[in-house]
Amino acid sequence: MNHPFLHSSRRAFLTHASTGVGLAALSSLMDARAAVPLSGFPHLPVKAKRVIYLFQSGAPSQMDLFDPKPKMAAYFQKDLPESIRKGQRLTTMTSGQKNFPIAPSIFKFAEHGQSRATISELMPHIASVADELCFIKSMHTEAINHDPAITFFQTGRQLAGFPSMGSWLSYGLGSENQDLPAYVVLSSFGSGRPDDQPLYDRLWGSGFLPTQHSGVKFRNTGDPVLYLSNPNGMDRSLRRDSLDQLSALNQQRHAIVGDPEIEARIAQYEMAFRMQASVPDLTDTSNEPQHVLDLYGPDVKRPGSYASNCLLARRLAERDVRFIQLFHMGWDHHGGLPKAIKGQCNDTDQPTAALIKDLKQRGLLDDTLIVWGGEFGRTIYSQGTLTETNYGRDHHPRCFTVFLAGGGIKPGTTIGETDDFSYNIVKDPVSIFDLHATMLNRLGIDHNRLSYKFQGLDAKLTGVESAKVIKSILA
Repeated sequence: MNHPFLHSSRRAFLTHASTGVGLAALSSLMDARAAVPLSGFPHLPVKAKRVIYLFQSGAPSQMDLFDPKPKMAAYFQKDLPESIRKGQRLTTMTSGQKNFPIAPSIFKFAEHGQSRATISELMPHIASVADELCFIKSMHTEAINHDPAITFFQTGRQLAGFPSMGSWLSYGLGSENQDLPAYVVLSSFGSGRPDDQPLYDRLWGSGFLPTQHSGVKFRNTGDPVLYLSNPNGMDRSLRRDSLDQLSALNQQRHAIVGDPEIEARIAQYEMAFRMQASVPDLTDTSNEPQHVLDLYGPDVKRPGSYASNCLLARRLAERDVRFIQLFHMGWDHHGGLPKAIKGQCNDTDQPTAALIKDLKQRGLLDDTLIVWGGEFGRTIYSQGTLTETNYGRDHHPRCFTVFLAGGGIKPGTTIGETDDFSYNIVKDPVSIFDLHATMLNRLGIDHNRLSYKFQGLDAKLTGVESAKVIKSILA
């Protein structure tokens, strides 16, 4: 399938060329046409109908949360052996350190559930759903800095300009809801580090895919979507009349230049009109029972919080939104990690577990795939001054932990193993491409068959790498 721009008439092409910024301006708008599935999709058994991706931006420390290394207690303040480091490149934040003192985690771990998953004392609520989870302790990535690493997780590339995973799903599977976008993004600021790494709208962009597949970000203050409310003096019937007249003008223009982006604009206005009714209903949680609000914790009533977004994610899942992504910032703990990570876990532990429990009690967990994790891991050695109660950790792409739940994933499972220093993978390495291929598989997609012609190539989310489905975690 080619980009709609390639189907434009010669006159439309010249119009774009003469205006210069015309195409860029149109592409920046949300193309809100209801996405239609590609012919032949899905082509595998469907285990998950939708994804909720809980992205922990900034990179959580795996050895403080899910990958305990008790032997490190004997190595406190000792230099990381070169036989373990193996010449790994370092960030500029620690490359100037004279030594790399090992910082054992100060937090306690225990086994939980019949699966005996090892989980930190920082995550007591997630521990209560241990038997629903599948831990991958052997994730690795190519990127060592935040922006390329986050971009890599979202798009399968470290460079900007490629479609995000949610856009690929919208393109391949379409939407089951005519009144909401197929791909919705929510964000929240963590209490662990409120000034953490910024996020960019291109992370949920459609890249070279048609613009209708871009993610739509709901704001965490004011109206969830800009211009959702009618201005003073305009009611819904007047808005309808205005749109009808505007549509007629746009259709006349389309008949002259044959530009498919004009049709996209008409559809944008129509989706926006429907969202004026669907979004307020979506975000109004006043009808939620008190016991459900209590499940998510006290922060659930604060708009824009992670807890509030988790509840909203469940409501979006109920409405069959295809891809729901929560970005929670604040995990970038180069210094003062023990205090900061407590704040992050206080933000996320109870709401994450509540989301899983809430989906399960409503019969939605079986066909909703949940993914939790950040862009890379953290070093066992301390960045900056190390004491018995305080330390920081630098970026570490060689190994880290993510977990999945629901959506055709085998519950109560742990795969992958790292060395005693949580520095190198010693068993079952899993790449980002492998994770993407597995997620697509649960959604009924063969990752090798989801492609788009771009610059003469059949571009794919999983690229040209030898991505493999992680069969050991499939239910």
